[in-house]
Amino acid sequence: MAAKKKAKKKLPKKPVKKTAKKPVKKSVRKAARKVPPIPKGYHTVAPQLCFQDAAFAMAFYENAFGAKECFRLTEPNGRIGHAEMKIGDSHIMLSDEYPQMAVLSAKTLHGSPIRLHLLVKNSDAFMAHAVAAGATIVRPMQEEFYGYRAGVVLDPFGYTWMIMTQVAVVSPKEMQKRMVKLMAVHRPEGSVS
Repeated sequence: MAAKKKAKKKLPKKPVKKTAKKPVKKSVRKAARKVPPIPKGYHTVAPQLCFQDAAFAMAFYENAFGAKECFRLTEPNGRIGHAEMKIGDSHIMLSDEYPQMAVLSAKTLHGSPIRLHLLVKNSDAFMAHAVAAGATIVRPMQEEFYGYRAGVVLDPFGYTWMIMTQVAVVSPKEMQKRMVKLMAVHRPEGSVS
C-alpha cells in the first residue's frame, strides 16, 4: 500500500489554469439585489387591452375614467406597440392590433368575454361621466345583493366595464343565501332548474 501512495506522489500534477475574474463592483451587486420582482405600484394581475386605434382609446380612458398615461412605445409609423395607463391605483396595458401575432381588438373579434371592474368612490357620478364621454349603458346602476351599487357600460372599443361602489359588507355565506333567494324569484332565461 505504501508503494502505491509513493507512485501517486511521483505523478506530475496537471497544470491549473487560473482565469482572472473581473471584479464586480459592490454598487452593481447591490443594485441587482434591490430590483423588486414586481415593480413598485403594480399589482400581480394587470389587463392588457388591444385596439384598432390605441391612441384614441387612451384619450377616451383619460376623459371617461380619469386614466393617467404612464408611457407609450410608438413605432415610426405611429402604431402603439405598448402603452400603460393608471386608473386609480391600477395599471392597464394597451396596444394597437398585431394580427400577425394574434393580438386582436375586441372590435375585430366582435366583442370581448372579459368584463373589467372599476371600484370607485361614487359609482353613480362615475357612470354618468363615462356616459357623457361616450360610453353606453349596458346595465343601469342599482344596488346589488353582494353589497355594491353597480352598473355596466360598454366603451366605444367593445370592452365592458362594471362600475362599482361598496355600500355594505356582505360575507360570502350571506351572498350565497341572497343569490339563491334572488334566483328563485328571477330565474334566468334558459335555466334548467
